[in-house]
Amino acid sequence: MKTPDIAIIGAGPVGMALALALHGGPHTVTLIDARGRGASRKDPRVLALAHGTRLTLERLGVWEHLPTTPIRHIHISQQGGFGRTQLNESDYALDGLGHVVRAGDLAAALDDAITAANIPVIDHSDAEVDPELHGRVRLRRADTTEALDCQLVVCAEGGMRADDPAIRVRDYGQHAVICMATPAVAHGNTAYERFTPNGPVALLPCGTDFAVVHTAAPEQADTWLALDDTAYLAELQQAFGHRVALIGVSPRERFPLQLRVRHTPVANRQVWLGNAAQTLHPVAGQGLNLALRDVWALARRLNAADDPGDAQVLAAYLRDRRLDRASTVGFTDTLVRLFSNDLPPLRGLRGLGLLALDLAPPLRHFVAKRMMFGARAWP
Repeated sequence: MKTPDIAIIGAGPVGMALALALHGGPHTVTLIDARGRGASRKDPRVLALAHGTRLTLERLGVWEHLPTTPIRHIHISQQGGFGRTQLNESDYALDGLGHVVRAGDLAAALDDAITAANIPVIDHSDAEVDPELHGRVRLRRADTTEALDCQLVVCAEGGMRADDPAIRVRDYGQHAVICMATPAVAHGNTAYERFTPNGPVALLPCGTDFAVVHTAAPEQADTWLALDDTAYLAELQQAFGHRVALIGVSPRERFPLQLRVRHTPVANRQVWLGNAAQTLHPVAGQGLNLALRDVWALARRLNAADDPGDAQVLAAYLRDRRLDRASTVGFTDTLVRLFSNDLPPLRGLRGLGLLALDLAPPLRHFVAKRMMFGARAWP
């Protein structure tokens, strides 16, 4: 097999997006995945895409093939306390504050674009980066082993080991229960973020239904999973009160929530992207949006470089992304700690914060643009 200039380990949405962003540039690219081709098409999760992410996907030629649901309004409130605010698309002259898409649909659109661009994909292959020979990737398939000596290796696969000293880990002591919920009346493209004593709960418009992300301590999540649909629906309805009426829920799944951040997402001829670089709490829906901002910035640097693995090129990328990455991680982590604690003083502080957002349009616009475009109001 011909060795590519750039090997991308992980053919999920982040890895595929980078391959497409590099396509047509000066460097050859190959995607490597341990799973079978198209495995990401089966991902059941639902994603909230910021407006900046939409712009990236438009540039990659995949947006027009995505079935998405626009978010035209965002309603934010807390249970058992004062303060609420609402964001509206009309305040920003945009077609949607964001868009909701099924992760499997996003993966399918990207995979189809990879096929159309004739970008090589090596599947069913375990890839290991040689720690001594920088840029070397060892591929293991069935009974064979092969080495690729690349100019750059990009790791965009999976999460990170908690015992890795290069990783900062914070366990939030929360699990997210996810499902779909059917509203009694049309949702009007409104997303709801509700802060409760158990933890944040979000309803995202997805087609004619809502995608639910319901966070709580693991023991509470156990209880919710053990309930039948009628009993769980009552729990979910109680969290939202009169704001939205729900009449049905789908089977539920769960996953643990942690903050995992790689201290430095570049090394000798190596870059980490997506969940391999940082795994965030879903409270603000920033994980994939941050990753795709990283993808676009990295592609711009690599496409302009003679040697994509040159230390100066990677250092420049790191400088480009330092502010947005640090502030997005910090913003999300602060939201979790502030809005997942039900102590009375913090409940009052949350109420004041929501009231300030509602009464101060400049502050509200700052927060909205920060979530749509990142720390530098990208692009």
